[in-house]
Amino acid sequence: MVIETDLALPDGRTLHLYDTGGPARRTVFWHHGTPNLGAPPGPLLPLAESLGVRWVSYDRPGYGTSTHLPDRTVGNAAECAAAVADALGIERFAVMGHSGGSSHALATAALLPDRVTAVASLAAVAPFGAEGWFDGMAAASAASLRAAAEGRAAKEKYEAAAEFDPDVFTTADFAALKGSWSWLDDVVRPALGAAGLVDDDLAYVTPWGCDPAAVAAPTLLVHGADDRMIPATHSEWLASRVPGAELRLTPGDGHISVLDHAADAFTWLAGQDSSASEATTGAR
Repeated sequence: MVIETDLALPDGRTLHLYDTGGPARRTVFWHHGTPNLGAPPGPLLPLAESLGVRWVSYDRPGYGTSTHLPDRTVGNAAECAAAVADALGIERFAVMGHSGGSSHALATAALLPDRVTAVASLAAVAPFGAEGWFDGMAAASAASLRAAAEGRAAKEKYEAAAEFDPDVFTTADFAALKGSWSWLDDVVRPALGAAGLVDDDLAYVTPWGCDPAAVAAPTLLVHGADDRMIPATHSEWLASRVPGAELRLTPGDGHISVLDHAADAFTWLAGQDSSASEATTGAR
């Protein structure tokens, strides 16, 4: 069962939280993609229970009932995660994400090295300015992010007229959306049109506020070799910067079907330094 609550932050803003509760042997923070709500991934909930893992997550600012925070950076995720962990009495935790959520997970690890025990990243977006950042992107994906690079007004104008282009997904992606990861529809549809979508894309094309090289925790980077939305070169770049990172390129997978490897990545994550993760009791 996932319990939802609202957390009041010291500056008066609110974060909407999701928590499967405890007791649990370890805690994993889920960082959602763009545009999504932050509910932990439904297809992995049974596995989490069997592994004794507590899922905690939140809607990033500008999604759901989480207060809008214009001009936030990818690194702002560390501030949010720390506030949530403190409120729930969690000292140490692992992080996992998909797509841009993986970037937020990596930034959290870079900025909270004493608290993050491990990172599992699926289809991450590399920091803007990495060599060949736009290379290999489907036209619609590149156009959306180029608009963001021009600033908020250009991005908002682009979104007002944008229509879905199926070329961003592969045949395997569409199969996953209809089958193993149809759950995504539950978190994408309520997030369409949210202010957080624009803020996310603006954050991806501005400095993170941290260096991925500062990630000290064990890190697994998984990326579909045929990804058209965020090409695998993004995770390759990250793997060359994050110390000791393991890179797994999955042949035949795109941006969504890479999630068919999420259970393996989650199992890997749950097994990393489990003794360091804080066991917690109760649920909020």
